[in-house]
Amino acid sequence: MEPIRLELSDLGLLAPELTLVAAAVVLSLLDLLLPRQMNRTWLGWLSLVGIIIAAVFAAGQLNPAEPKQLLNFSYRVDDFAAILKLVLLAGAGLITLMSIGSVKEDEIPHIGEFYYLLLPATLGGMIMASSGDLITIFVGLELLSITSYILVAMRKKDKRSNEGAFKYLVLGGVSSAVILYGMSFLYGMTGSTVIKEINAGLGQASHGMLPLVYLSFFLLLAGFGFKVAAAPFHMWAPDVYQGAPTPVSAFLAVVSKAAAFAILFRFIYNVYAIGDLMNLPFHKDVLLSLMVVAAAAMIVGNFVALRQTNMKRLLAYSGIANSGYLMVPIAIQFSMMHYSNFAEFAFYLIAYLFMNIGIFAVLMIIERSTGDDEIKGLAGLYYRAPGTAVAAVLLVLSLAGLPVSGGFFGKLYILLGTLQTQHYWLAAVMIGTSVVSYYFYFGLIRQMFMRSEDGVQPIRTSVPLSITMWLCVAASVVLGLFPHWVLGYLERIFSLTQDLFIFS
Repeated sequence: MEPIRLELSDLGLLAPELTLVAAAVVLSLLDLLLPRQMNRTWLGWLSLVGIIIAAVFAAGQLNPAEPKQLLNFSYRVDDFAAILKLVLLAGAGLITLMSIGSVKEDEIPHIGEFYYLLLPATLGGMIMASSGDLITIFVGLELLSITSYILVAMRKKDKRSNEGAFKYLVLGGVSSAVILYGMSFLYGMTGSTVIKEINAGLGQASHGMLPLVYLSFFLLLAGFGFKVAAAPFHMWAPDVYQGAPTPVSAFLAVVSKAAAFAILFRFIYNVYAIGDLMNLPFHKDVLLSLMVVAAAAMIVGNFVALRQTNMKRLLAYSGIANSGYLMVPIAIQFSMMHYSNFAEFAFYLIAYLFMNIGIFAVLMIIERSTGDDEIKGLAGLYYRAPGTAVAAVLLVLSLAGLPVSGGFFGKLYILLGTLQTQHYWLAAVMIGTSVVSYYFYFGLIRQMFMRSEDGVQPIRTSVPLSITMWLCVAASVVLGLFPHWVLGYLERIFSLTQDLFIFS
C-alpha cells in the first residue's frame, strides 16, 4: 500500500487554515516578547487582519470546477466547506472587532491570549467543516473544544466563570468521549475511519449488526447534540454563557455552534442517511430522531427563556431554540420535491450569525455602562442612546423572526421546506414556539422604551463595538430586504452530489 502524502501543491488548498496557524504563532510570540505594561489592543487588529486574509483565501475556494480531496478523502475542499468556513471566519472577525478597546481587564485579564486563542478555536471549526475522516473530525473537534475551555475560564477570580468553566470542561469531556465511543463502533463494523468507506461498509454489515448501527448513531447524536446545545443536551449552556466573558459567550453561541452543525450535517447524511441504509427502517428512524431533538430544542429553549432575568441566560436559551430551527433542514430528507435543505440551513445560519453577534454587541455596551448583564440594564435605553436602541430593536425583530428581517426569511424558508416534505407536526412546533418567543423578545423592547431611565448610568461605547453592532444590523436588514439574492447564490453554487456527498 502506497503511503499517503501531502504534496507541496496541496498547501494552496490549505491556505485559510495555514493563515490562521501562522497568525496564531506570530501573535503568541509577540505577546510573549512584548513588555508586560504595553497595551495589547493592537494584537486584536493583527488578529483581525489574519482572519480577513484567511477569509479571502476561503472565498477563492468557492465554486471550484470539482471538489478537491486530500489525504485519501480525509480532507475536502468544496463549496460546503468554503461557505461554512466563511461563516466561521465572519463570526470570529466580528467578535474580535467588537472586543478591541471594549473589554475590561477584570473581564479578560490577559487580552493578548484571548486574541490568539480565538484563532486556533476557529481553525478547529474549519477543520471540522472540511473533514471526511473520523480522525480529522476528532482533531478539529478537540482543537475547538480545548481552546473554548480556556477561553471560558479566562476570568480566574470570578466564581461564576470558574463554575461555568468547570461544568463546561467536565460535560464537554464527557460529550467528546461519547462521540469517540460512537466512532469506535463505526470503525469496528467497517474497519475504516474514512467516511466514504464507512458508508459502504455499513451497507454491507447493516443486516447483521443493525443494533450496533443504532447504538453508534444515538451516541453520536448525543455527543453532537451537546456541541450544538440542543435539548436535552443543553444544560451546560446557560451557566457557561453567564460565566464566560461576553465575547466568549458570543463565540460559543455562533462560531462553535456553526462548526458543530457543519460536521453534523455532512456526517449524518454521508454515514446514515444515504446508500444501502436508505432501504431499511433505520433510515426513517435517523430522520425522526433528528426531528424529535429539533422539536425538543425549540420547545425547551423558548419556554424556559420566558423566566429569564439575565440577558446572557436568555440568549443561551434563545440559542438552544435556534439549534432546533437549524436542525430542521438536516432532519427533513432531500427529495425530488425538496432539495434545497443546505441553502435554507446556510441562509438561516448566516442570519443567526449577524443577529446574535449584534445583540451580544448591544449587551457589551450595556455592560460597559451598568456593570452587569441583567435585562433591567436595558431600561430606558431609547432615552439614553436612541441610536443604540433602534439597532437593538432591529436585531431583536430578526431574532423573533418578524418581517422584514433576515431571521424572518430564514425561518420562513425552513418552514416552507418542512411543509413541502409534509412534516406538518414539525412545522406546527416551529410556528408555535416562534409565537412563544415573541413574549420574551418583546420584553427586551419593552425595557428599552417603556421603563424609566432614572438612576441608570449613561451609555458608553467604543468605535469598534459600535461598528460591529451596526454592521450586524445592516447585514440583518439586507438579508431581510434581498433574501433571494443570498438564497439564490447558495443554491446556484452548491451541488448536492459534489459538495455534500463524499462518496461521489
